[in-house]
Amino acid sequence: MKKILVLCTGNSCRSQIAEGYLRHFAGDAAEVYSAGVETHGVNPRAIAIMAEDGIDISGHTSNNISEYTGIDFDYVITLCDNARERCPVFPSQAQKFHENFPDPAKATGTEEEIMQEFREVRQIIRNYFAQFVNTHVQPVTA
Repeated sequence: MKKILVLCTGNSCRSQIAEGYLRHFAGDAAEVYSAGVETHGVNPRAIAIMAEDGIDISGHTSNNISEYTGIDFDYVITLCDNARERCPVFPSQAQKFHENFPDPAKATGTEEEIMQEFREVRQIIRNYFAQFVNTHVQPVTA
């Protein structure tokens, strides 16, 4: 079973969405963790837009990277440039990946415009992690 860590700045939006999709696409083939270099709590809009896609992340917690230093990850995926720059060195042979996803928490405008930004970022993250699982994890579920 692969151990995967997704890392972002605050572990509130992008990494929570990524964790949800990794768990969905990989099923029992991966142990998935998400963390931030800081913790900001799980964003209610991230919970809402994932529910729209049938994935419940309401039980997720916002975790700090320091909580996972003893785990020997197979993959560490940073989801923003800030996390990549601040990501601690893991004493493992983890393969590292990086993708700088837009931060939907920075969206402005009406509530609908903000939610649309969350949906657009959700779709980008969904596509990335569907491909990641197909390439690196050998999916159990589609």
